Amino acid sequence: MTRTPLAVSLVMWFACGVAAAAQQPTGADTIAHVTLGQSAVPLYGPWKFTVGDSPIDPKTGQPLWAEPGFDDSSWETVDLTPKDGAFNPVGGTSGFVPGWTAKGHPGYWGYAWYRIRVQTEALPGEEIALLGPTDIDDAYQFFADGNMLGAFGKFRGQSQPPIIYVSQPRMFVFRQTGTQNGSAATELLAFRVWLGPETLANVRDAGGIRDAPQLGAPRAVAAQYELVWLELIRRFAAYPICGVLFSLMALTALSLILFDRNDAVYLWLAVAIGLTAFTQFSSGIEVWTQWASPGLWRGTEFELIVPLRMGAWGMVWWTWFGLRRPAWAPGAFMVLVPAYSLATALQYDLFFVPVPSSVGAAFAWVSLAARLLFIAIMAAIFTTGIRNKGREGWLALPAVVLMASTQFSRELDLLHFPIPLRWFLLGVMIIRNVMAYLALAAIMYVLLLRRLRISLRRQRDLALDVKQAQEVQQVILPEARLVLPGLKGLPGLTIESEYRPAREVGGDFFQIIPHKSDGSVLIVAGDVTGKGLQAGMLVALLVGAIRSTAELNSDPAFVLSALNRRLMGRNDAQATSLALRIEADGAATLANAGHVAPYLNGEELPMEGALPLGMVDSAEPSVMHFQLAESDRLTLMSDGIAEAMDANGQLFGFERVHELLHTATSATEIAGAAQAFGQEDDISVISVTRIAVREPVAV
Repeated sequence: MTRTPLAVSLVMWFACGVAAAAQQPTGADTIAHVTLGQSAVPLYGPWKFTVGDSPIDPKTGQPLWAEPGFDDSSWETVDLTPKDGAFNPVGGTSGFVPGWTAKGHPGYWGYAWYRIRVQTEALPGEEIALLGPTDIDDAYQFFADGNMLGAFGKFRGQSQPPIIYVSQPRMFVFRQTGTQNGSAATELLAFRVWLGPETLANVRDAGGIRDAPQLGAPRAVAAQYELVWLELIRRFAAYPICGVLFSLMALTALSLILFDRNDAVYLWLAVAIGLTAFTQFSSGIEVWTQWASPGLWRGTEFELIVPLRMGAWGMVWWTWFGLRRPAWAPGAFMVLVPAYSLATALQYDLFFVPVPSSVGAAFAWVSLAARLLFIAIMAAIFTTGIRNKGREGWLALPAVVLMASTQFSRELDLLHFPIPLRWFLLGVMIIRNVMAYLALAAIMYVLLLRRLRISLRRQRDLALDVKQAQEVQQVILPEARLVLPGLKGLPGLTIESEYRPAREVGGDFFQIIPHKSDGSVLIVAGDVTGKGLQAGMLVALLVGAIRSTAELNSDPAFVLSALNRRLMGRNDAQATSLALRIEADGAATLANAGHVAPYLNGEELPMEGALPLGMVDSAEPSVMHFQLAESDRLTLMSDGIAEAMDANGQLFGFERVHELLHTATSATEIAGAAQAFGQEDDISVISVTRIAVREPVAV
């Protein structure tokens, strides 16, 4: 079959006019007389109709009711002529006629047959084309003179019902028989039609052929076939358009996570709108393709997508208002979603197993109860949200009202809601629920912009806090180079320090506190758990504690014990630390609480292990004593040196530390080597060298 381009088809259609006519029979005449020209003729009747299914002819293997010789005089006569202005309220197609449930067969589902004898006048051997019914409940097979020429739907034998799809046009081409020298020929056309129980339960006056098939020349029928497809695409064009809009909004919500990773509302919003986008795309796929049956699409939507979307919207508003009460709301959503899903599946028989009508009706009430409970929880959330947020809660209220209306479409129709479920604008079908979600999306867009502005302002304030914390941390750090002259001709100390935080605010700390009267110096260094602003605040706490404790007692063990008490009871606040007191004569006392051991002249001091600060109230640090001779160099460092890592995941390690300490001459060189290798953590280095330092001479 070749399709005629639309423009050529329209010119041909109007230029040639109607050169064929279907005449209504009178009296005993049961044959439709058709003269073929460059047009297609609707076959309004007379059709012979009966419910039930045909026996199989043992000779031909074909249904007996499809054969031309079968006597159908006892069957009902059906006319497919539509009333003026008749159209399908669901699909919007014109030429719509009621199904067999409105014509004496209420409540019947299953197979039924339509037969018509058509007498055509055409050239010998000329092909005939038929455009099948474009509105059908639900599937059919087409026969011409006993031969099956095709079907709409997937028929799987007598034992299984056919797989059905949303009505789509089908075109059948066959060569007419019995024509001699241009004389009229009679064709027997038959349709074997299937109506499923789901359609019967959900569509008024369902059953069978809902508009007249069209018979004519192949080119004319092909043009009409193309027009019907174009109309079908236009009618449901709103679905993919809305799907694209919702998808873009879901991506926008996901992208906002980059601006504020701590705000879970963006993730929940992306899930809720993404599920809405899925239903729009699936509706378009369901109408325009036969990738899967509508039962599968609707089962997935009603059983899974709609309940999940309902729960996702609930969590959107729960997180939107930052609520903690009612605390049971998230748990209630987790119960309502599967309950709603199961009730819906049993209500609409979506498990594809027979469910008694009484059971379905009972679960309809369960489904309604689940939705009402959802609305009640949402009302509680919004009441609390408006009380806490005020204006923002009132701005969001129209959005939740629109969302709630989509959960009660069927009930609103029963109550004669003034806005219809669907209407048509320039041939495009507009669904009330889709319009509600579009309005919801517009409101959410405005609210998102407002929330983003607040989030950016909060981040700007946080960045300012971090900058101020960084400035404070720089203030409390000692000088990078400190020279302490010795007393009474003894060697003094040269102390160099280098600090390179991994972030703006680091978690390493150290203090160098000289004693003015006895020439000693107290050095305390450490590393708190974590990084960032929280670690920086903990560092400030410890530095203050070091200063205040050193004024009372500069004994290293006493200082670490005092710091341990400060950290106890502060949740997970912990730190490794060491305290070193060097007397004027070079005698050194070192107390350690889980920190990296110092290196004396490039060799690690053998210290006993000890627990970090903040873990056990009665924990005691390990203590050792040693002597610093002239020219000795003592190096204190944090674990950021050994834990530096290169691009291949290789650690700097203690072996490199050992080698580095034998070659590096300053704290800056040590820190720079580790940072160049690949900094992962805060880096701090203190180098203490005992050398002869002359006292400045007063002039």
